Amino acid sequence: MADTDDRTTEPGQDQLQELAIAASNQRARAYTPYSGFDTGAAVLTESGATHTGVLVENLIFGLAMCAERVALFSAVTAGSGRPVALAVAAPSTAGQVTFPCGPCLQVAIELGGAEMKIVATDPENVGNLHVRTIDELAPGIPRRQNPGAGKL
Repeated sequence: MADTDDRTTEPGQDQLQELAIAASNQRARAYTPYSGFDTGAAVLTESGATHTGVLVENLIFGLAMCAERVALFSAVTAGSGRPVALAVAAPSTAGQVTFPCGPCLQVAIELGGAEMKIVATDPENVGNLHVRTIDELAPGIPRRQNPGAGKL
């Protein structure tokens, strides 16, 4: 883990762009035999580490796991510290970029807090970033008083 001097608290535009590219690059690894909705995600943590994930589907829908949660859980497993940004690269939905679903936002706010940056990009135009905070995407979502407190 990096020294506290190297910790990332507010990711810059270049870091968010790199995160979106990492998410887009993961899409080829997605296991999506039912939907074909290849989705990749990448998480940047306060230590500067990046963790990726892909959508993994299952015949039993409830057993599938979104790319965003795979990336977030990977960051926790690695002990890289609190997430500060999450990027998702997925096909457009109804002509709009695809942001994380409610359960993924709930996990993200638990670990990173309401001001965590969420980056959505269309894999056909990865340079076009749509950046929001969790608070902007889901203002009424349940939250902890001290996000990421504990073993992060």
